[in-house]
This record gives sequence, structure tokens and C-alpha cells, in this order.
Amino acid sequence: MRALVVDPAASETVRLGEVAEPVPGPGQVLVEVSHASLNHGDLNDARSGRVPVGAVLGSDAAGVVVRAAADGTGPAVGTRVVALTSGAFAERVAIDVGALAEVPGGLDPARAVALPVAGVAALRSLRAAGLGPGKRVLVTGASGGVGRFAVQLAARAGARVIASVGSAARAEGLAESGADEVLVGLEGLREPVDIVIDSVGGPQLVAAWSLLAPGGSVQSVGWTSGEPAVFPPYATVGPAKSLSSFVIDSDAGADLAVLTALAAEGALTVETGWQGPWDRFDEAAEALRARRIRGKAVLEVTSR
Repeated sequence: MRALVVDPAASETVRLGEVAEPVPGPGQVLVEVSHASLNHGDLNDARSGRVPVGAVLGSDAAGVVVRAAADGTGPAVGTRVVALTSGAFAERVAIDVGALAEVPGGLDPARAVALPVAGVAALRSLRAAGLGPGKRVLVTGASGGVGRFAVQLAARAGARVIASVGSAARAEGLAESGADEVLVGLEGLREPVDIVIDSVGGPQLVAAWSLLAPGGSVQSVGWTSGEPAVFPPYATVGPAKSLSSFVIDSDAGADLAVLTALAAEGALTVETGWQGPWDRFDEAAEALRARRIRGKAVLEVTSR
């Protein structure tokens, strides 16, 4: 079968190639993939060596179950599903039943597939930070996939949301999504915040830390700037507050079920800034890296 595999000789270190068919384990279903979603983390995985040369890239997949799990768990053949799983950029993927959720009727798989990494990261990081009504929540990189979901989920919880973007052009739609304030960078933000969901890293992470109220939490969910974060002397001395690293480290199925239900109801907007066939991977990757995409990039997995 065909898949997008890591290849350092390719222009984006990824190429469309042939790999062996997956063999599902007892608690896995086999899914025929129709759509995949591209994340900054996928690009970093390909370039950093975290995904070995020749291995299938990707984490977000949506499609249809074509073989049920041998142990009787999980969805039946013909069920539309979305999953957070390794090796997602392939025509067929063997997926743990705990890593997927059924796609509700009326929800397009091209929208559902945008939810796994970005939606789960937004949901879990806000939960870990202690989200609640009345909290002041700063979301950096708010125009990206994680950011747009974090803005909406924080607003739904009754928080006051400050969305930070890299340029005025990238602010479109954030106020409508629930942001009470939309800023370019952190210009003009003076009042302390209780929670920071940071996907930028670098100097902006340092600045966000300085704005954090006592008892507050910064969740570091990404580092799209690629720049070092240099804290001045004594920046970490004072009233207790926390800077936490973040990773999705357990099955995402239950949280995906929550997110897909919200999206199907229209309570969570999924913005797709780029969509096209997977043989245009280089185009999508370059646009994502250059920050020309608002929301998510979706790949259509086309069969021969």
C-alpha cells in the first residue's frame, strides 16, 4: 500500500512510497483512511529523527473500519472513525480501539480529522491548567490548530480569553470564536493571567511567564518559533506558579468523542486553512511552516 514515509533526501524529508500492509493486533481495527491532518509536530518528527527513515509519518487519521478487532472490542465494520495514532499517513492503518472515536452523522471526515492532535492538546492542556469560569486565559499562536480550539474551549468554560497572534492578518475569526481580546504578540497586555496555553515558545514564552499571576500555570504545548527561551535572572523566583511541559501520553478516544460531538453540534468550529490530495504534501508542509495556514491542513488520502 502507499504511505507518506520519512526520507531525508526528499524536499520536505517526506515522500509518497510503498510500505507493507498493516497487521492488526487483537485489540485493533483496520481502517481505510480517507483523510489525514498535518501538524507542526509531524514536520518536527520527520526532521528530528523521532520517526525513523522509511517509517510512516502522521498522527491524525479519519476513515472507515474495514476489519473489526479480533477480541470483539471497538466499532464494527463500516463505522466511520477518527483517531490519534502513529503512522496515520497511509492508505490503511491498524489502530487501537482506545485511540479512536466514531464520527457522528453529519460531521464531514475532513473536519473530524482536524481534531485529534490539536483538539486533544487544547482540551487536555486547559484541563491540566485548571480551567474554570472567570479565569483569565492567554492563548499564544491562537491562529493555529491548537490555538483556535483552545480559544473556543476556554470561552465555553466561562473564561476570559486573550488570543495572541503573529500578525493582524491572522486574527480573523478569533473574536467570533470567543476571544475577548485579540493581540498581535503581547503588545498592550498588562493585567496578569491565570493560564497560558503556549505553542510559540522562545521569547514569547518568557514574556508570557512574566504575565502569569501567582498560582497560575503555563502549559507548553508547542514551539513553532524554533527560538530559545532565555529567562532573565530571578525570573523564576517569587510567588509559586508553574511552567509545565505537555504531551499527549494516553489513548485519546474518550476526549475525541467529546470533541467530535461538539463539532457535530456546531458548538466547536473546525477551520481548515489548506486541503488537498496527499501527493501535494510538500505544498501543505511549506505553507504550514511559513504560517500561512489558519487552523488546520488536511490531506486527502487518494487511492490508485
